[in-house]
Amino acid sequence: MTAAAGENLRINGERLWDSLMEMAKIGPGVAGGNNRQTLTDADSEGRHLFRRWCEAEGLSMGVDTMGNMFMTRAGEDPDALPVYIGSHLDTQPTGGKYDGVLGVLAGLEVVRSLNDLGVKTRHPIVITNWTNEEGARFAPAMLASGVFAGVHTEDYAKARRDLDGKAFGEELARIGWVGDEAVGARKMHAYYELHIEQGPILEAQGRDIGVVTHCQGLWWLEFTLTGRAAHTGSTPMDMRVNAGLAMARIFEMVQAVALENQPNAVGGVGQVTFSPNSRNVLPGQVVFTVDIRTVDQAKLDRMRAKIEAEAAKICDALGVGCAVEPVGHFDPVTFAPDLVANVRAAAEKLGYSHMDIVSGAGHDACWAARVAPTTMIFCPCVGGLSHNEAEEISLAWAAAGTDVLLHAVLETAELVA
Repeated sequence: MTAAAGENLRINGERLWDSLMEMAKIGPGVAGGNNRQTLTDADSEGRHLFRRWCEAEGLSMGVDTMGNMFMTRAGEDPDALPVYIGSHLDTQPTGGKYDGVLGVLAGLEVVRSLNDLGVKTRHPIVITNWTNEEGARFAPAMLASGVFAGVHTEDYAKARRDLDGKAFGEELARIGWVGDEAVGARKMHAYYELHIEQGPILEAQGRDIGVVTHCQGLWWLEFTLTGRAAHTGSTPMDMRVNAGLAMARIFEMVQAVALENQPNAVGGVGQVTFSPNSRNVLPGQVVFTVDIRTVDQAKLDRMRAKIEAEAAKICDALGVGCAVEPVGHFDPVTFAPDLVANVRAAAEKLGYSHMDIVSGAGHDACWAARVAPTTMIFCPCVGGLSHNEAEEISLAWAAAGTDVLLHAVLETAELVA
């Protein structure tokens, strides 16, 4: 690496922060965060702003038929495969200003800094905004990167519907972001993703950088429990077919299964729908999603099998119908050792404190790892809070993560003297 990419090379932290704050004005939440769900008008507006910023830096845009955006800075070698930097601009309904967005705009800041310094690379650099990472509106999460990696078919993805019955494909067309590139046709030399940790470990340990070595595998299991709607006041306790009671016992069981599989296993429920959802009516149907995760493939398989078996027993004992549909899954991921080493070396060279860490959340990098060498970089977030409008990071943390991203990407993209 040349002197230009030595210890003194840093990004412009203030400019990165200003971009984060400007993007946060689009799709504001009600409590200081964002509601910029995928394929909404706000999502489209955010995409247009990102495009304008990129084109101002001389980047060329490509968009595939899943709406994934690819903004390219040319390399000096026309035959060299690009180094990709990416994440997502969509948010949870009550999301923060940094989850996903930091990774996209950090990529932009890397390019801006290279342009400022006149630094050239042999490999092109591509900033990517993946469509529907969150999965909040259209399940499963990481949907478009999953199509890119061949995990899902495009027909499957475009047929996904939100709670209002609107189809992914129709909404993508409505907001005007159906591109003409075939999904997955692009080839990657490598893929880097910077993200907030979404957990409390880095802050608690006082570390600036998380060197992400693995990502937990997960299952999202959607349970539909069918009982009998009945008056809560006039139906005797021994004559009830109570789907709500079955749900409660399953919740307890999921907690127990996760605790039995320590260390490094989690399980819980974040979404529940009661029907008819009336104060004085026992639910006739309850739908909820169990989320289980661990970095150990065998353990993940055991947890799923036990939860499904025990749920069936619980429901049988109460006379409640039980159906289970997997609505999200990926196996544990081991990130590319060479790229992980680049991140660790960059943090050490720049003087940032760091530690190896496993991602507890799923990311587009999990699917990118199927088609190219991939790794991630984490920066801390206050209290580990994410998927919440109170999500917060500091300018210093954002800048440190982007500095490390810059140096790791330059190592892979190969500086031209």
